[in-house]
Amino acid sequence: MRLPDKRTSIEAAIAHIKDGATVMVGGFGVPGTPMTLIRALVAHGARDLTLIKNDANEPGMGIDHLLQAGQVRRLITTHLGLNSHAIGLMNSGAIEVEFNAQGILAERIRAGGAGIGAILSDIGIDTELARGKQVVEMHGTPYLVEPALRADVALIHADTADPFGNLAYVATAQNFNPLMAMAAPLVIAEAERVVPLGALDPNAVHTPGVFVDHVTELPEISEDYAVVRR
Repeated sequence: MRLPDKRTSIEAAIAHIKDGATVMVGGFGVPGTPMTLIRALVAHGARDLTLIKNDANEPGMGIDHLLQAGQVRRLITTHLGLNSHAIGLMNSGAIEVEFNAQGILAERIRAGGAGIGAILSDIGIDTELARGKQVVEMHGTPYLVEPALRADVALIHADTADPFGNLAYVATAQNFNPLMAMAAPLVIAEAERVVPLGALDPNAVHTPGVFVDHVTELPEISEDYAVVRR
């Protein structure tokens, strides 16, 4: 069987994202954040987006470009502490922010990729984080019901890809990227290099190509990586 070649231009891949879409964005600070895909999404202009990302990056970096362009309606995240601009947008009501404990966010995304409807957690019981959430009791212990997270699109950054979309990440870029690649029906991956099919050691593949729809090779490293690469 001949495997399809999923390589495409960044612009053509991003053109699939529509107004009002929910978009998962990989990364933990700088490492693993698909900086070039984010820049392309700004240029594409889709608006009223819901973003799911561990953090809001820093001012002038990563998803802050989308925030500055007014393209984000809602942000599901764990913290905004490094981005004063995002904090200002939240405080003014310009964007809606939903906070999660970091492990809970990761597990909600994992559940979405695994086809599980929700997870149960005792984290946040009797705190502000529990407000409005369903509580169930198991074996005498109360748990919050944390719904699984899925998105319309996931934007992923990988170190290496092959034309079919098998992906390998480096170091701390192995954070939310593998989880998000399983939790959206449309997955767009940017890779620092694309190697021929068969060049990736099967044991080095972190995301199998079956989960990836579009592969884009970075023409150059984004200026957002000027200080830190990974």
